[in-house]
Amino acid sequence: MARIEIATLAGGCFWCLEAVYQEMRGVESVVSGYMGGQVDNPDYRAVCTGATGHAEVVQIRFNVISYRDLLEVFFVIHDPTTLNRQGNDMGTQYRSAIYFHSPEQEATAREVIKEVAHAFDHPIVTEITPAQTFWTAEDYHQNYFRNNPHEGYCMFVVSPKVDKFRKKFAGLRK
Repeated sequence: MARIEIATLAGGCFWCLEAVYQEMRGVESVVSGYMGGQVDNPDYRAVCTGATGHAEVVQIRFNVISYRDLLEVFFVIHDPTTLNRQGNDMGTQYRSAIYFHSPEQEATAREVIKEVAHAFDHPIVTEITPAQTFWTAEDYHQNYFRNNPHEGYCMFVVSPKVDKFRKKFAGLRK
């Protein structure tokens, strides 16, 4: 049996990342939450103010696939060139960040950024930071797209990212 690893990524709203990674082969689980701030046990309302310093993240438990595969998908499904913003979602909680759990993950993240940088018109601003305490988001944020596929945000923001993943990474789908 393959060893389970953990990846923690921030790429705007956690609902978007969660929905995509839940469809990826080798992903055991995806949990939405918060990381990178200075307040213990933050809640969504506090994180949305920007005052806690946390980013919306997903914590991914995976095996079989590589960390590199996760990052290659990450750089396709969000815009890593916009500082503290994804589409209409603005604030530090929507920053692009990779929270690494090992020196190998840090090295891979830096390599992947160098490899994909040419595909963007602007510099990549994704933070690469050691993982900190992961705080699980409230229950209603978990499986949000699966539970609310016809909600407006899901239809107009999340669904196009899921469709993009399905088309570009068909070989990595469950």
